[in-house]
Amino acid sequence: MKREDFINVAEETLDSLPKEFRSRIQNVAILVEDFPPNQRPSKLGQHRRLLLGIFHGVPATKKSVFDLSVGPAHIVLYQKNIEAVCSNEAEVRHQIRQTLIHELGHYFGMDEEQLKDV
Repeated sequence: MKREDFINVAEETLDSLPKEFRSRIQNVAILVEDFPPNQRPSKLGQHRRLLLGIFHGVPATKKSVFDLSVGPAHIVLYQKNIEAVCSNEAEVRHQIRQTLIHELGHYFGMDEEQLKDV
């Protein structure tokens, strides 16, 4: 998938969220990169879990007016890893949505166990 199309799917995902959630997302950048910086190439036939996205920042539930500003929080989606776990464009679109919503859950202060329940 072209990078521009990948980004458009992420933007469509944000636009499709209920207004009550969209209005609470503040100062968060959504970035797209090919791979995580520390990911080593896998050997042929070697399967492992790929990182599809990550949230960097202080969750909204942990922020304080006394915190020093360290720049915006950001979510990174790893395009090549998302594409690697999908077999067609429809699956890629679905996985972008799932990954972005998962990382937004971290932004809202949810941990992995809470996200599994959602």
